[in-house]
Amino acid sequence: MKEQIIFGSVFLVLLIIFLYFDFKYDLLKDSSAAVKKPYSYSRVQLAWWTLIILSSFISIVIVKSKIPELDPSTLILIGISSATIATGRLIDVSDQKDPTIYRYQNNERKGLLLDIISDQNGASIHRLQTVLFNLTFGIWMITMVFNNLTDCSIIDVSKIIPNIQSNNLVLLGLSSATYAALKIPENSSTKNSTSLQEKVKEEAKDDNTKKE
Repeated sequence: MKEQIIFGSVFLVLLIIFLYFDFKYDLLKDSSAAVKKPYSYSRVQLAWWTLIILSSFISIVIVKSKIPELDPSTLILIGISSATIATGRLIDVSDQKDPTIYRYQNNERKGLLLDIISDQNGASIHRLQTVLFNLTFGIWMITMVFNNLTDCSIIDVSKIIPNIQSNNLVLLGLSSATYAALKIPENSSTKNSTSLQEKVKEEAKDDNTKKE
């Protein structure tokens, strides 16, 4: 029971730290011109897995007085989240350099859940799918670590953080890849729409000039 209290306490302290830096410095928010910046899915995803894995790691060190060797699947999991946020950042920088694009990220935030599952057209199924997959596996890992800390049959501390099977990693990877792929045209459609509107206005202006 003491081990579980330690894990819960470490998790809570780290969560408060994340929330503080988000409140103070918009740690989990998108790059945005809005006063109330919307939450970024990729930043929230990386924070979610960092919170879980770091809480587990610190708790094992405190409880077992040993430093666990992280399983390759855990490293791959962090790598997926890091690649997702890096890809999202590159796309954002590219969009910000184009003055003809209005980024939907410049809209005011609507709340954590709605922000991270929404694109330029509102709530989207591919974002919701990614959120649900990461939430499910994250809760599973928290539960396993919570129980394994008190399991005396586990001698190797590296086994306390559970191994994620290859197929499950592929699932999470494909889900994040889908998010990244569909993020690329999110604001380009706005650009095309703007160009079309300008073209229509120009044609209307030419018609009025001819009539005069």
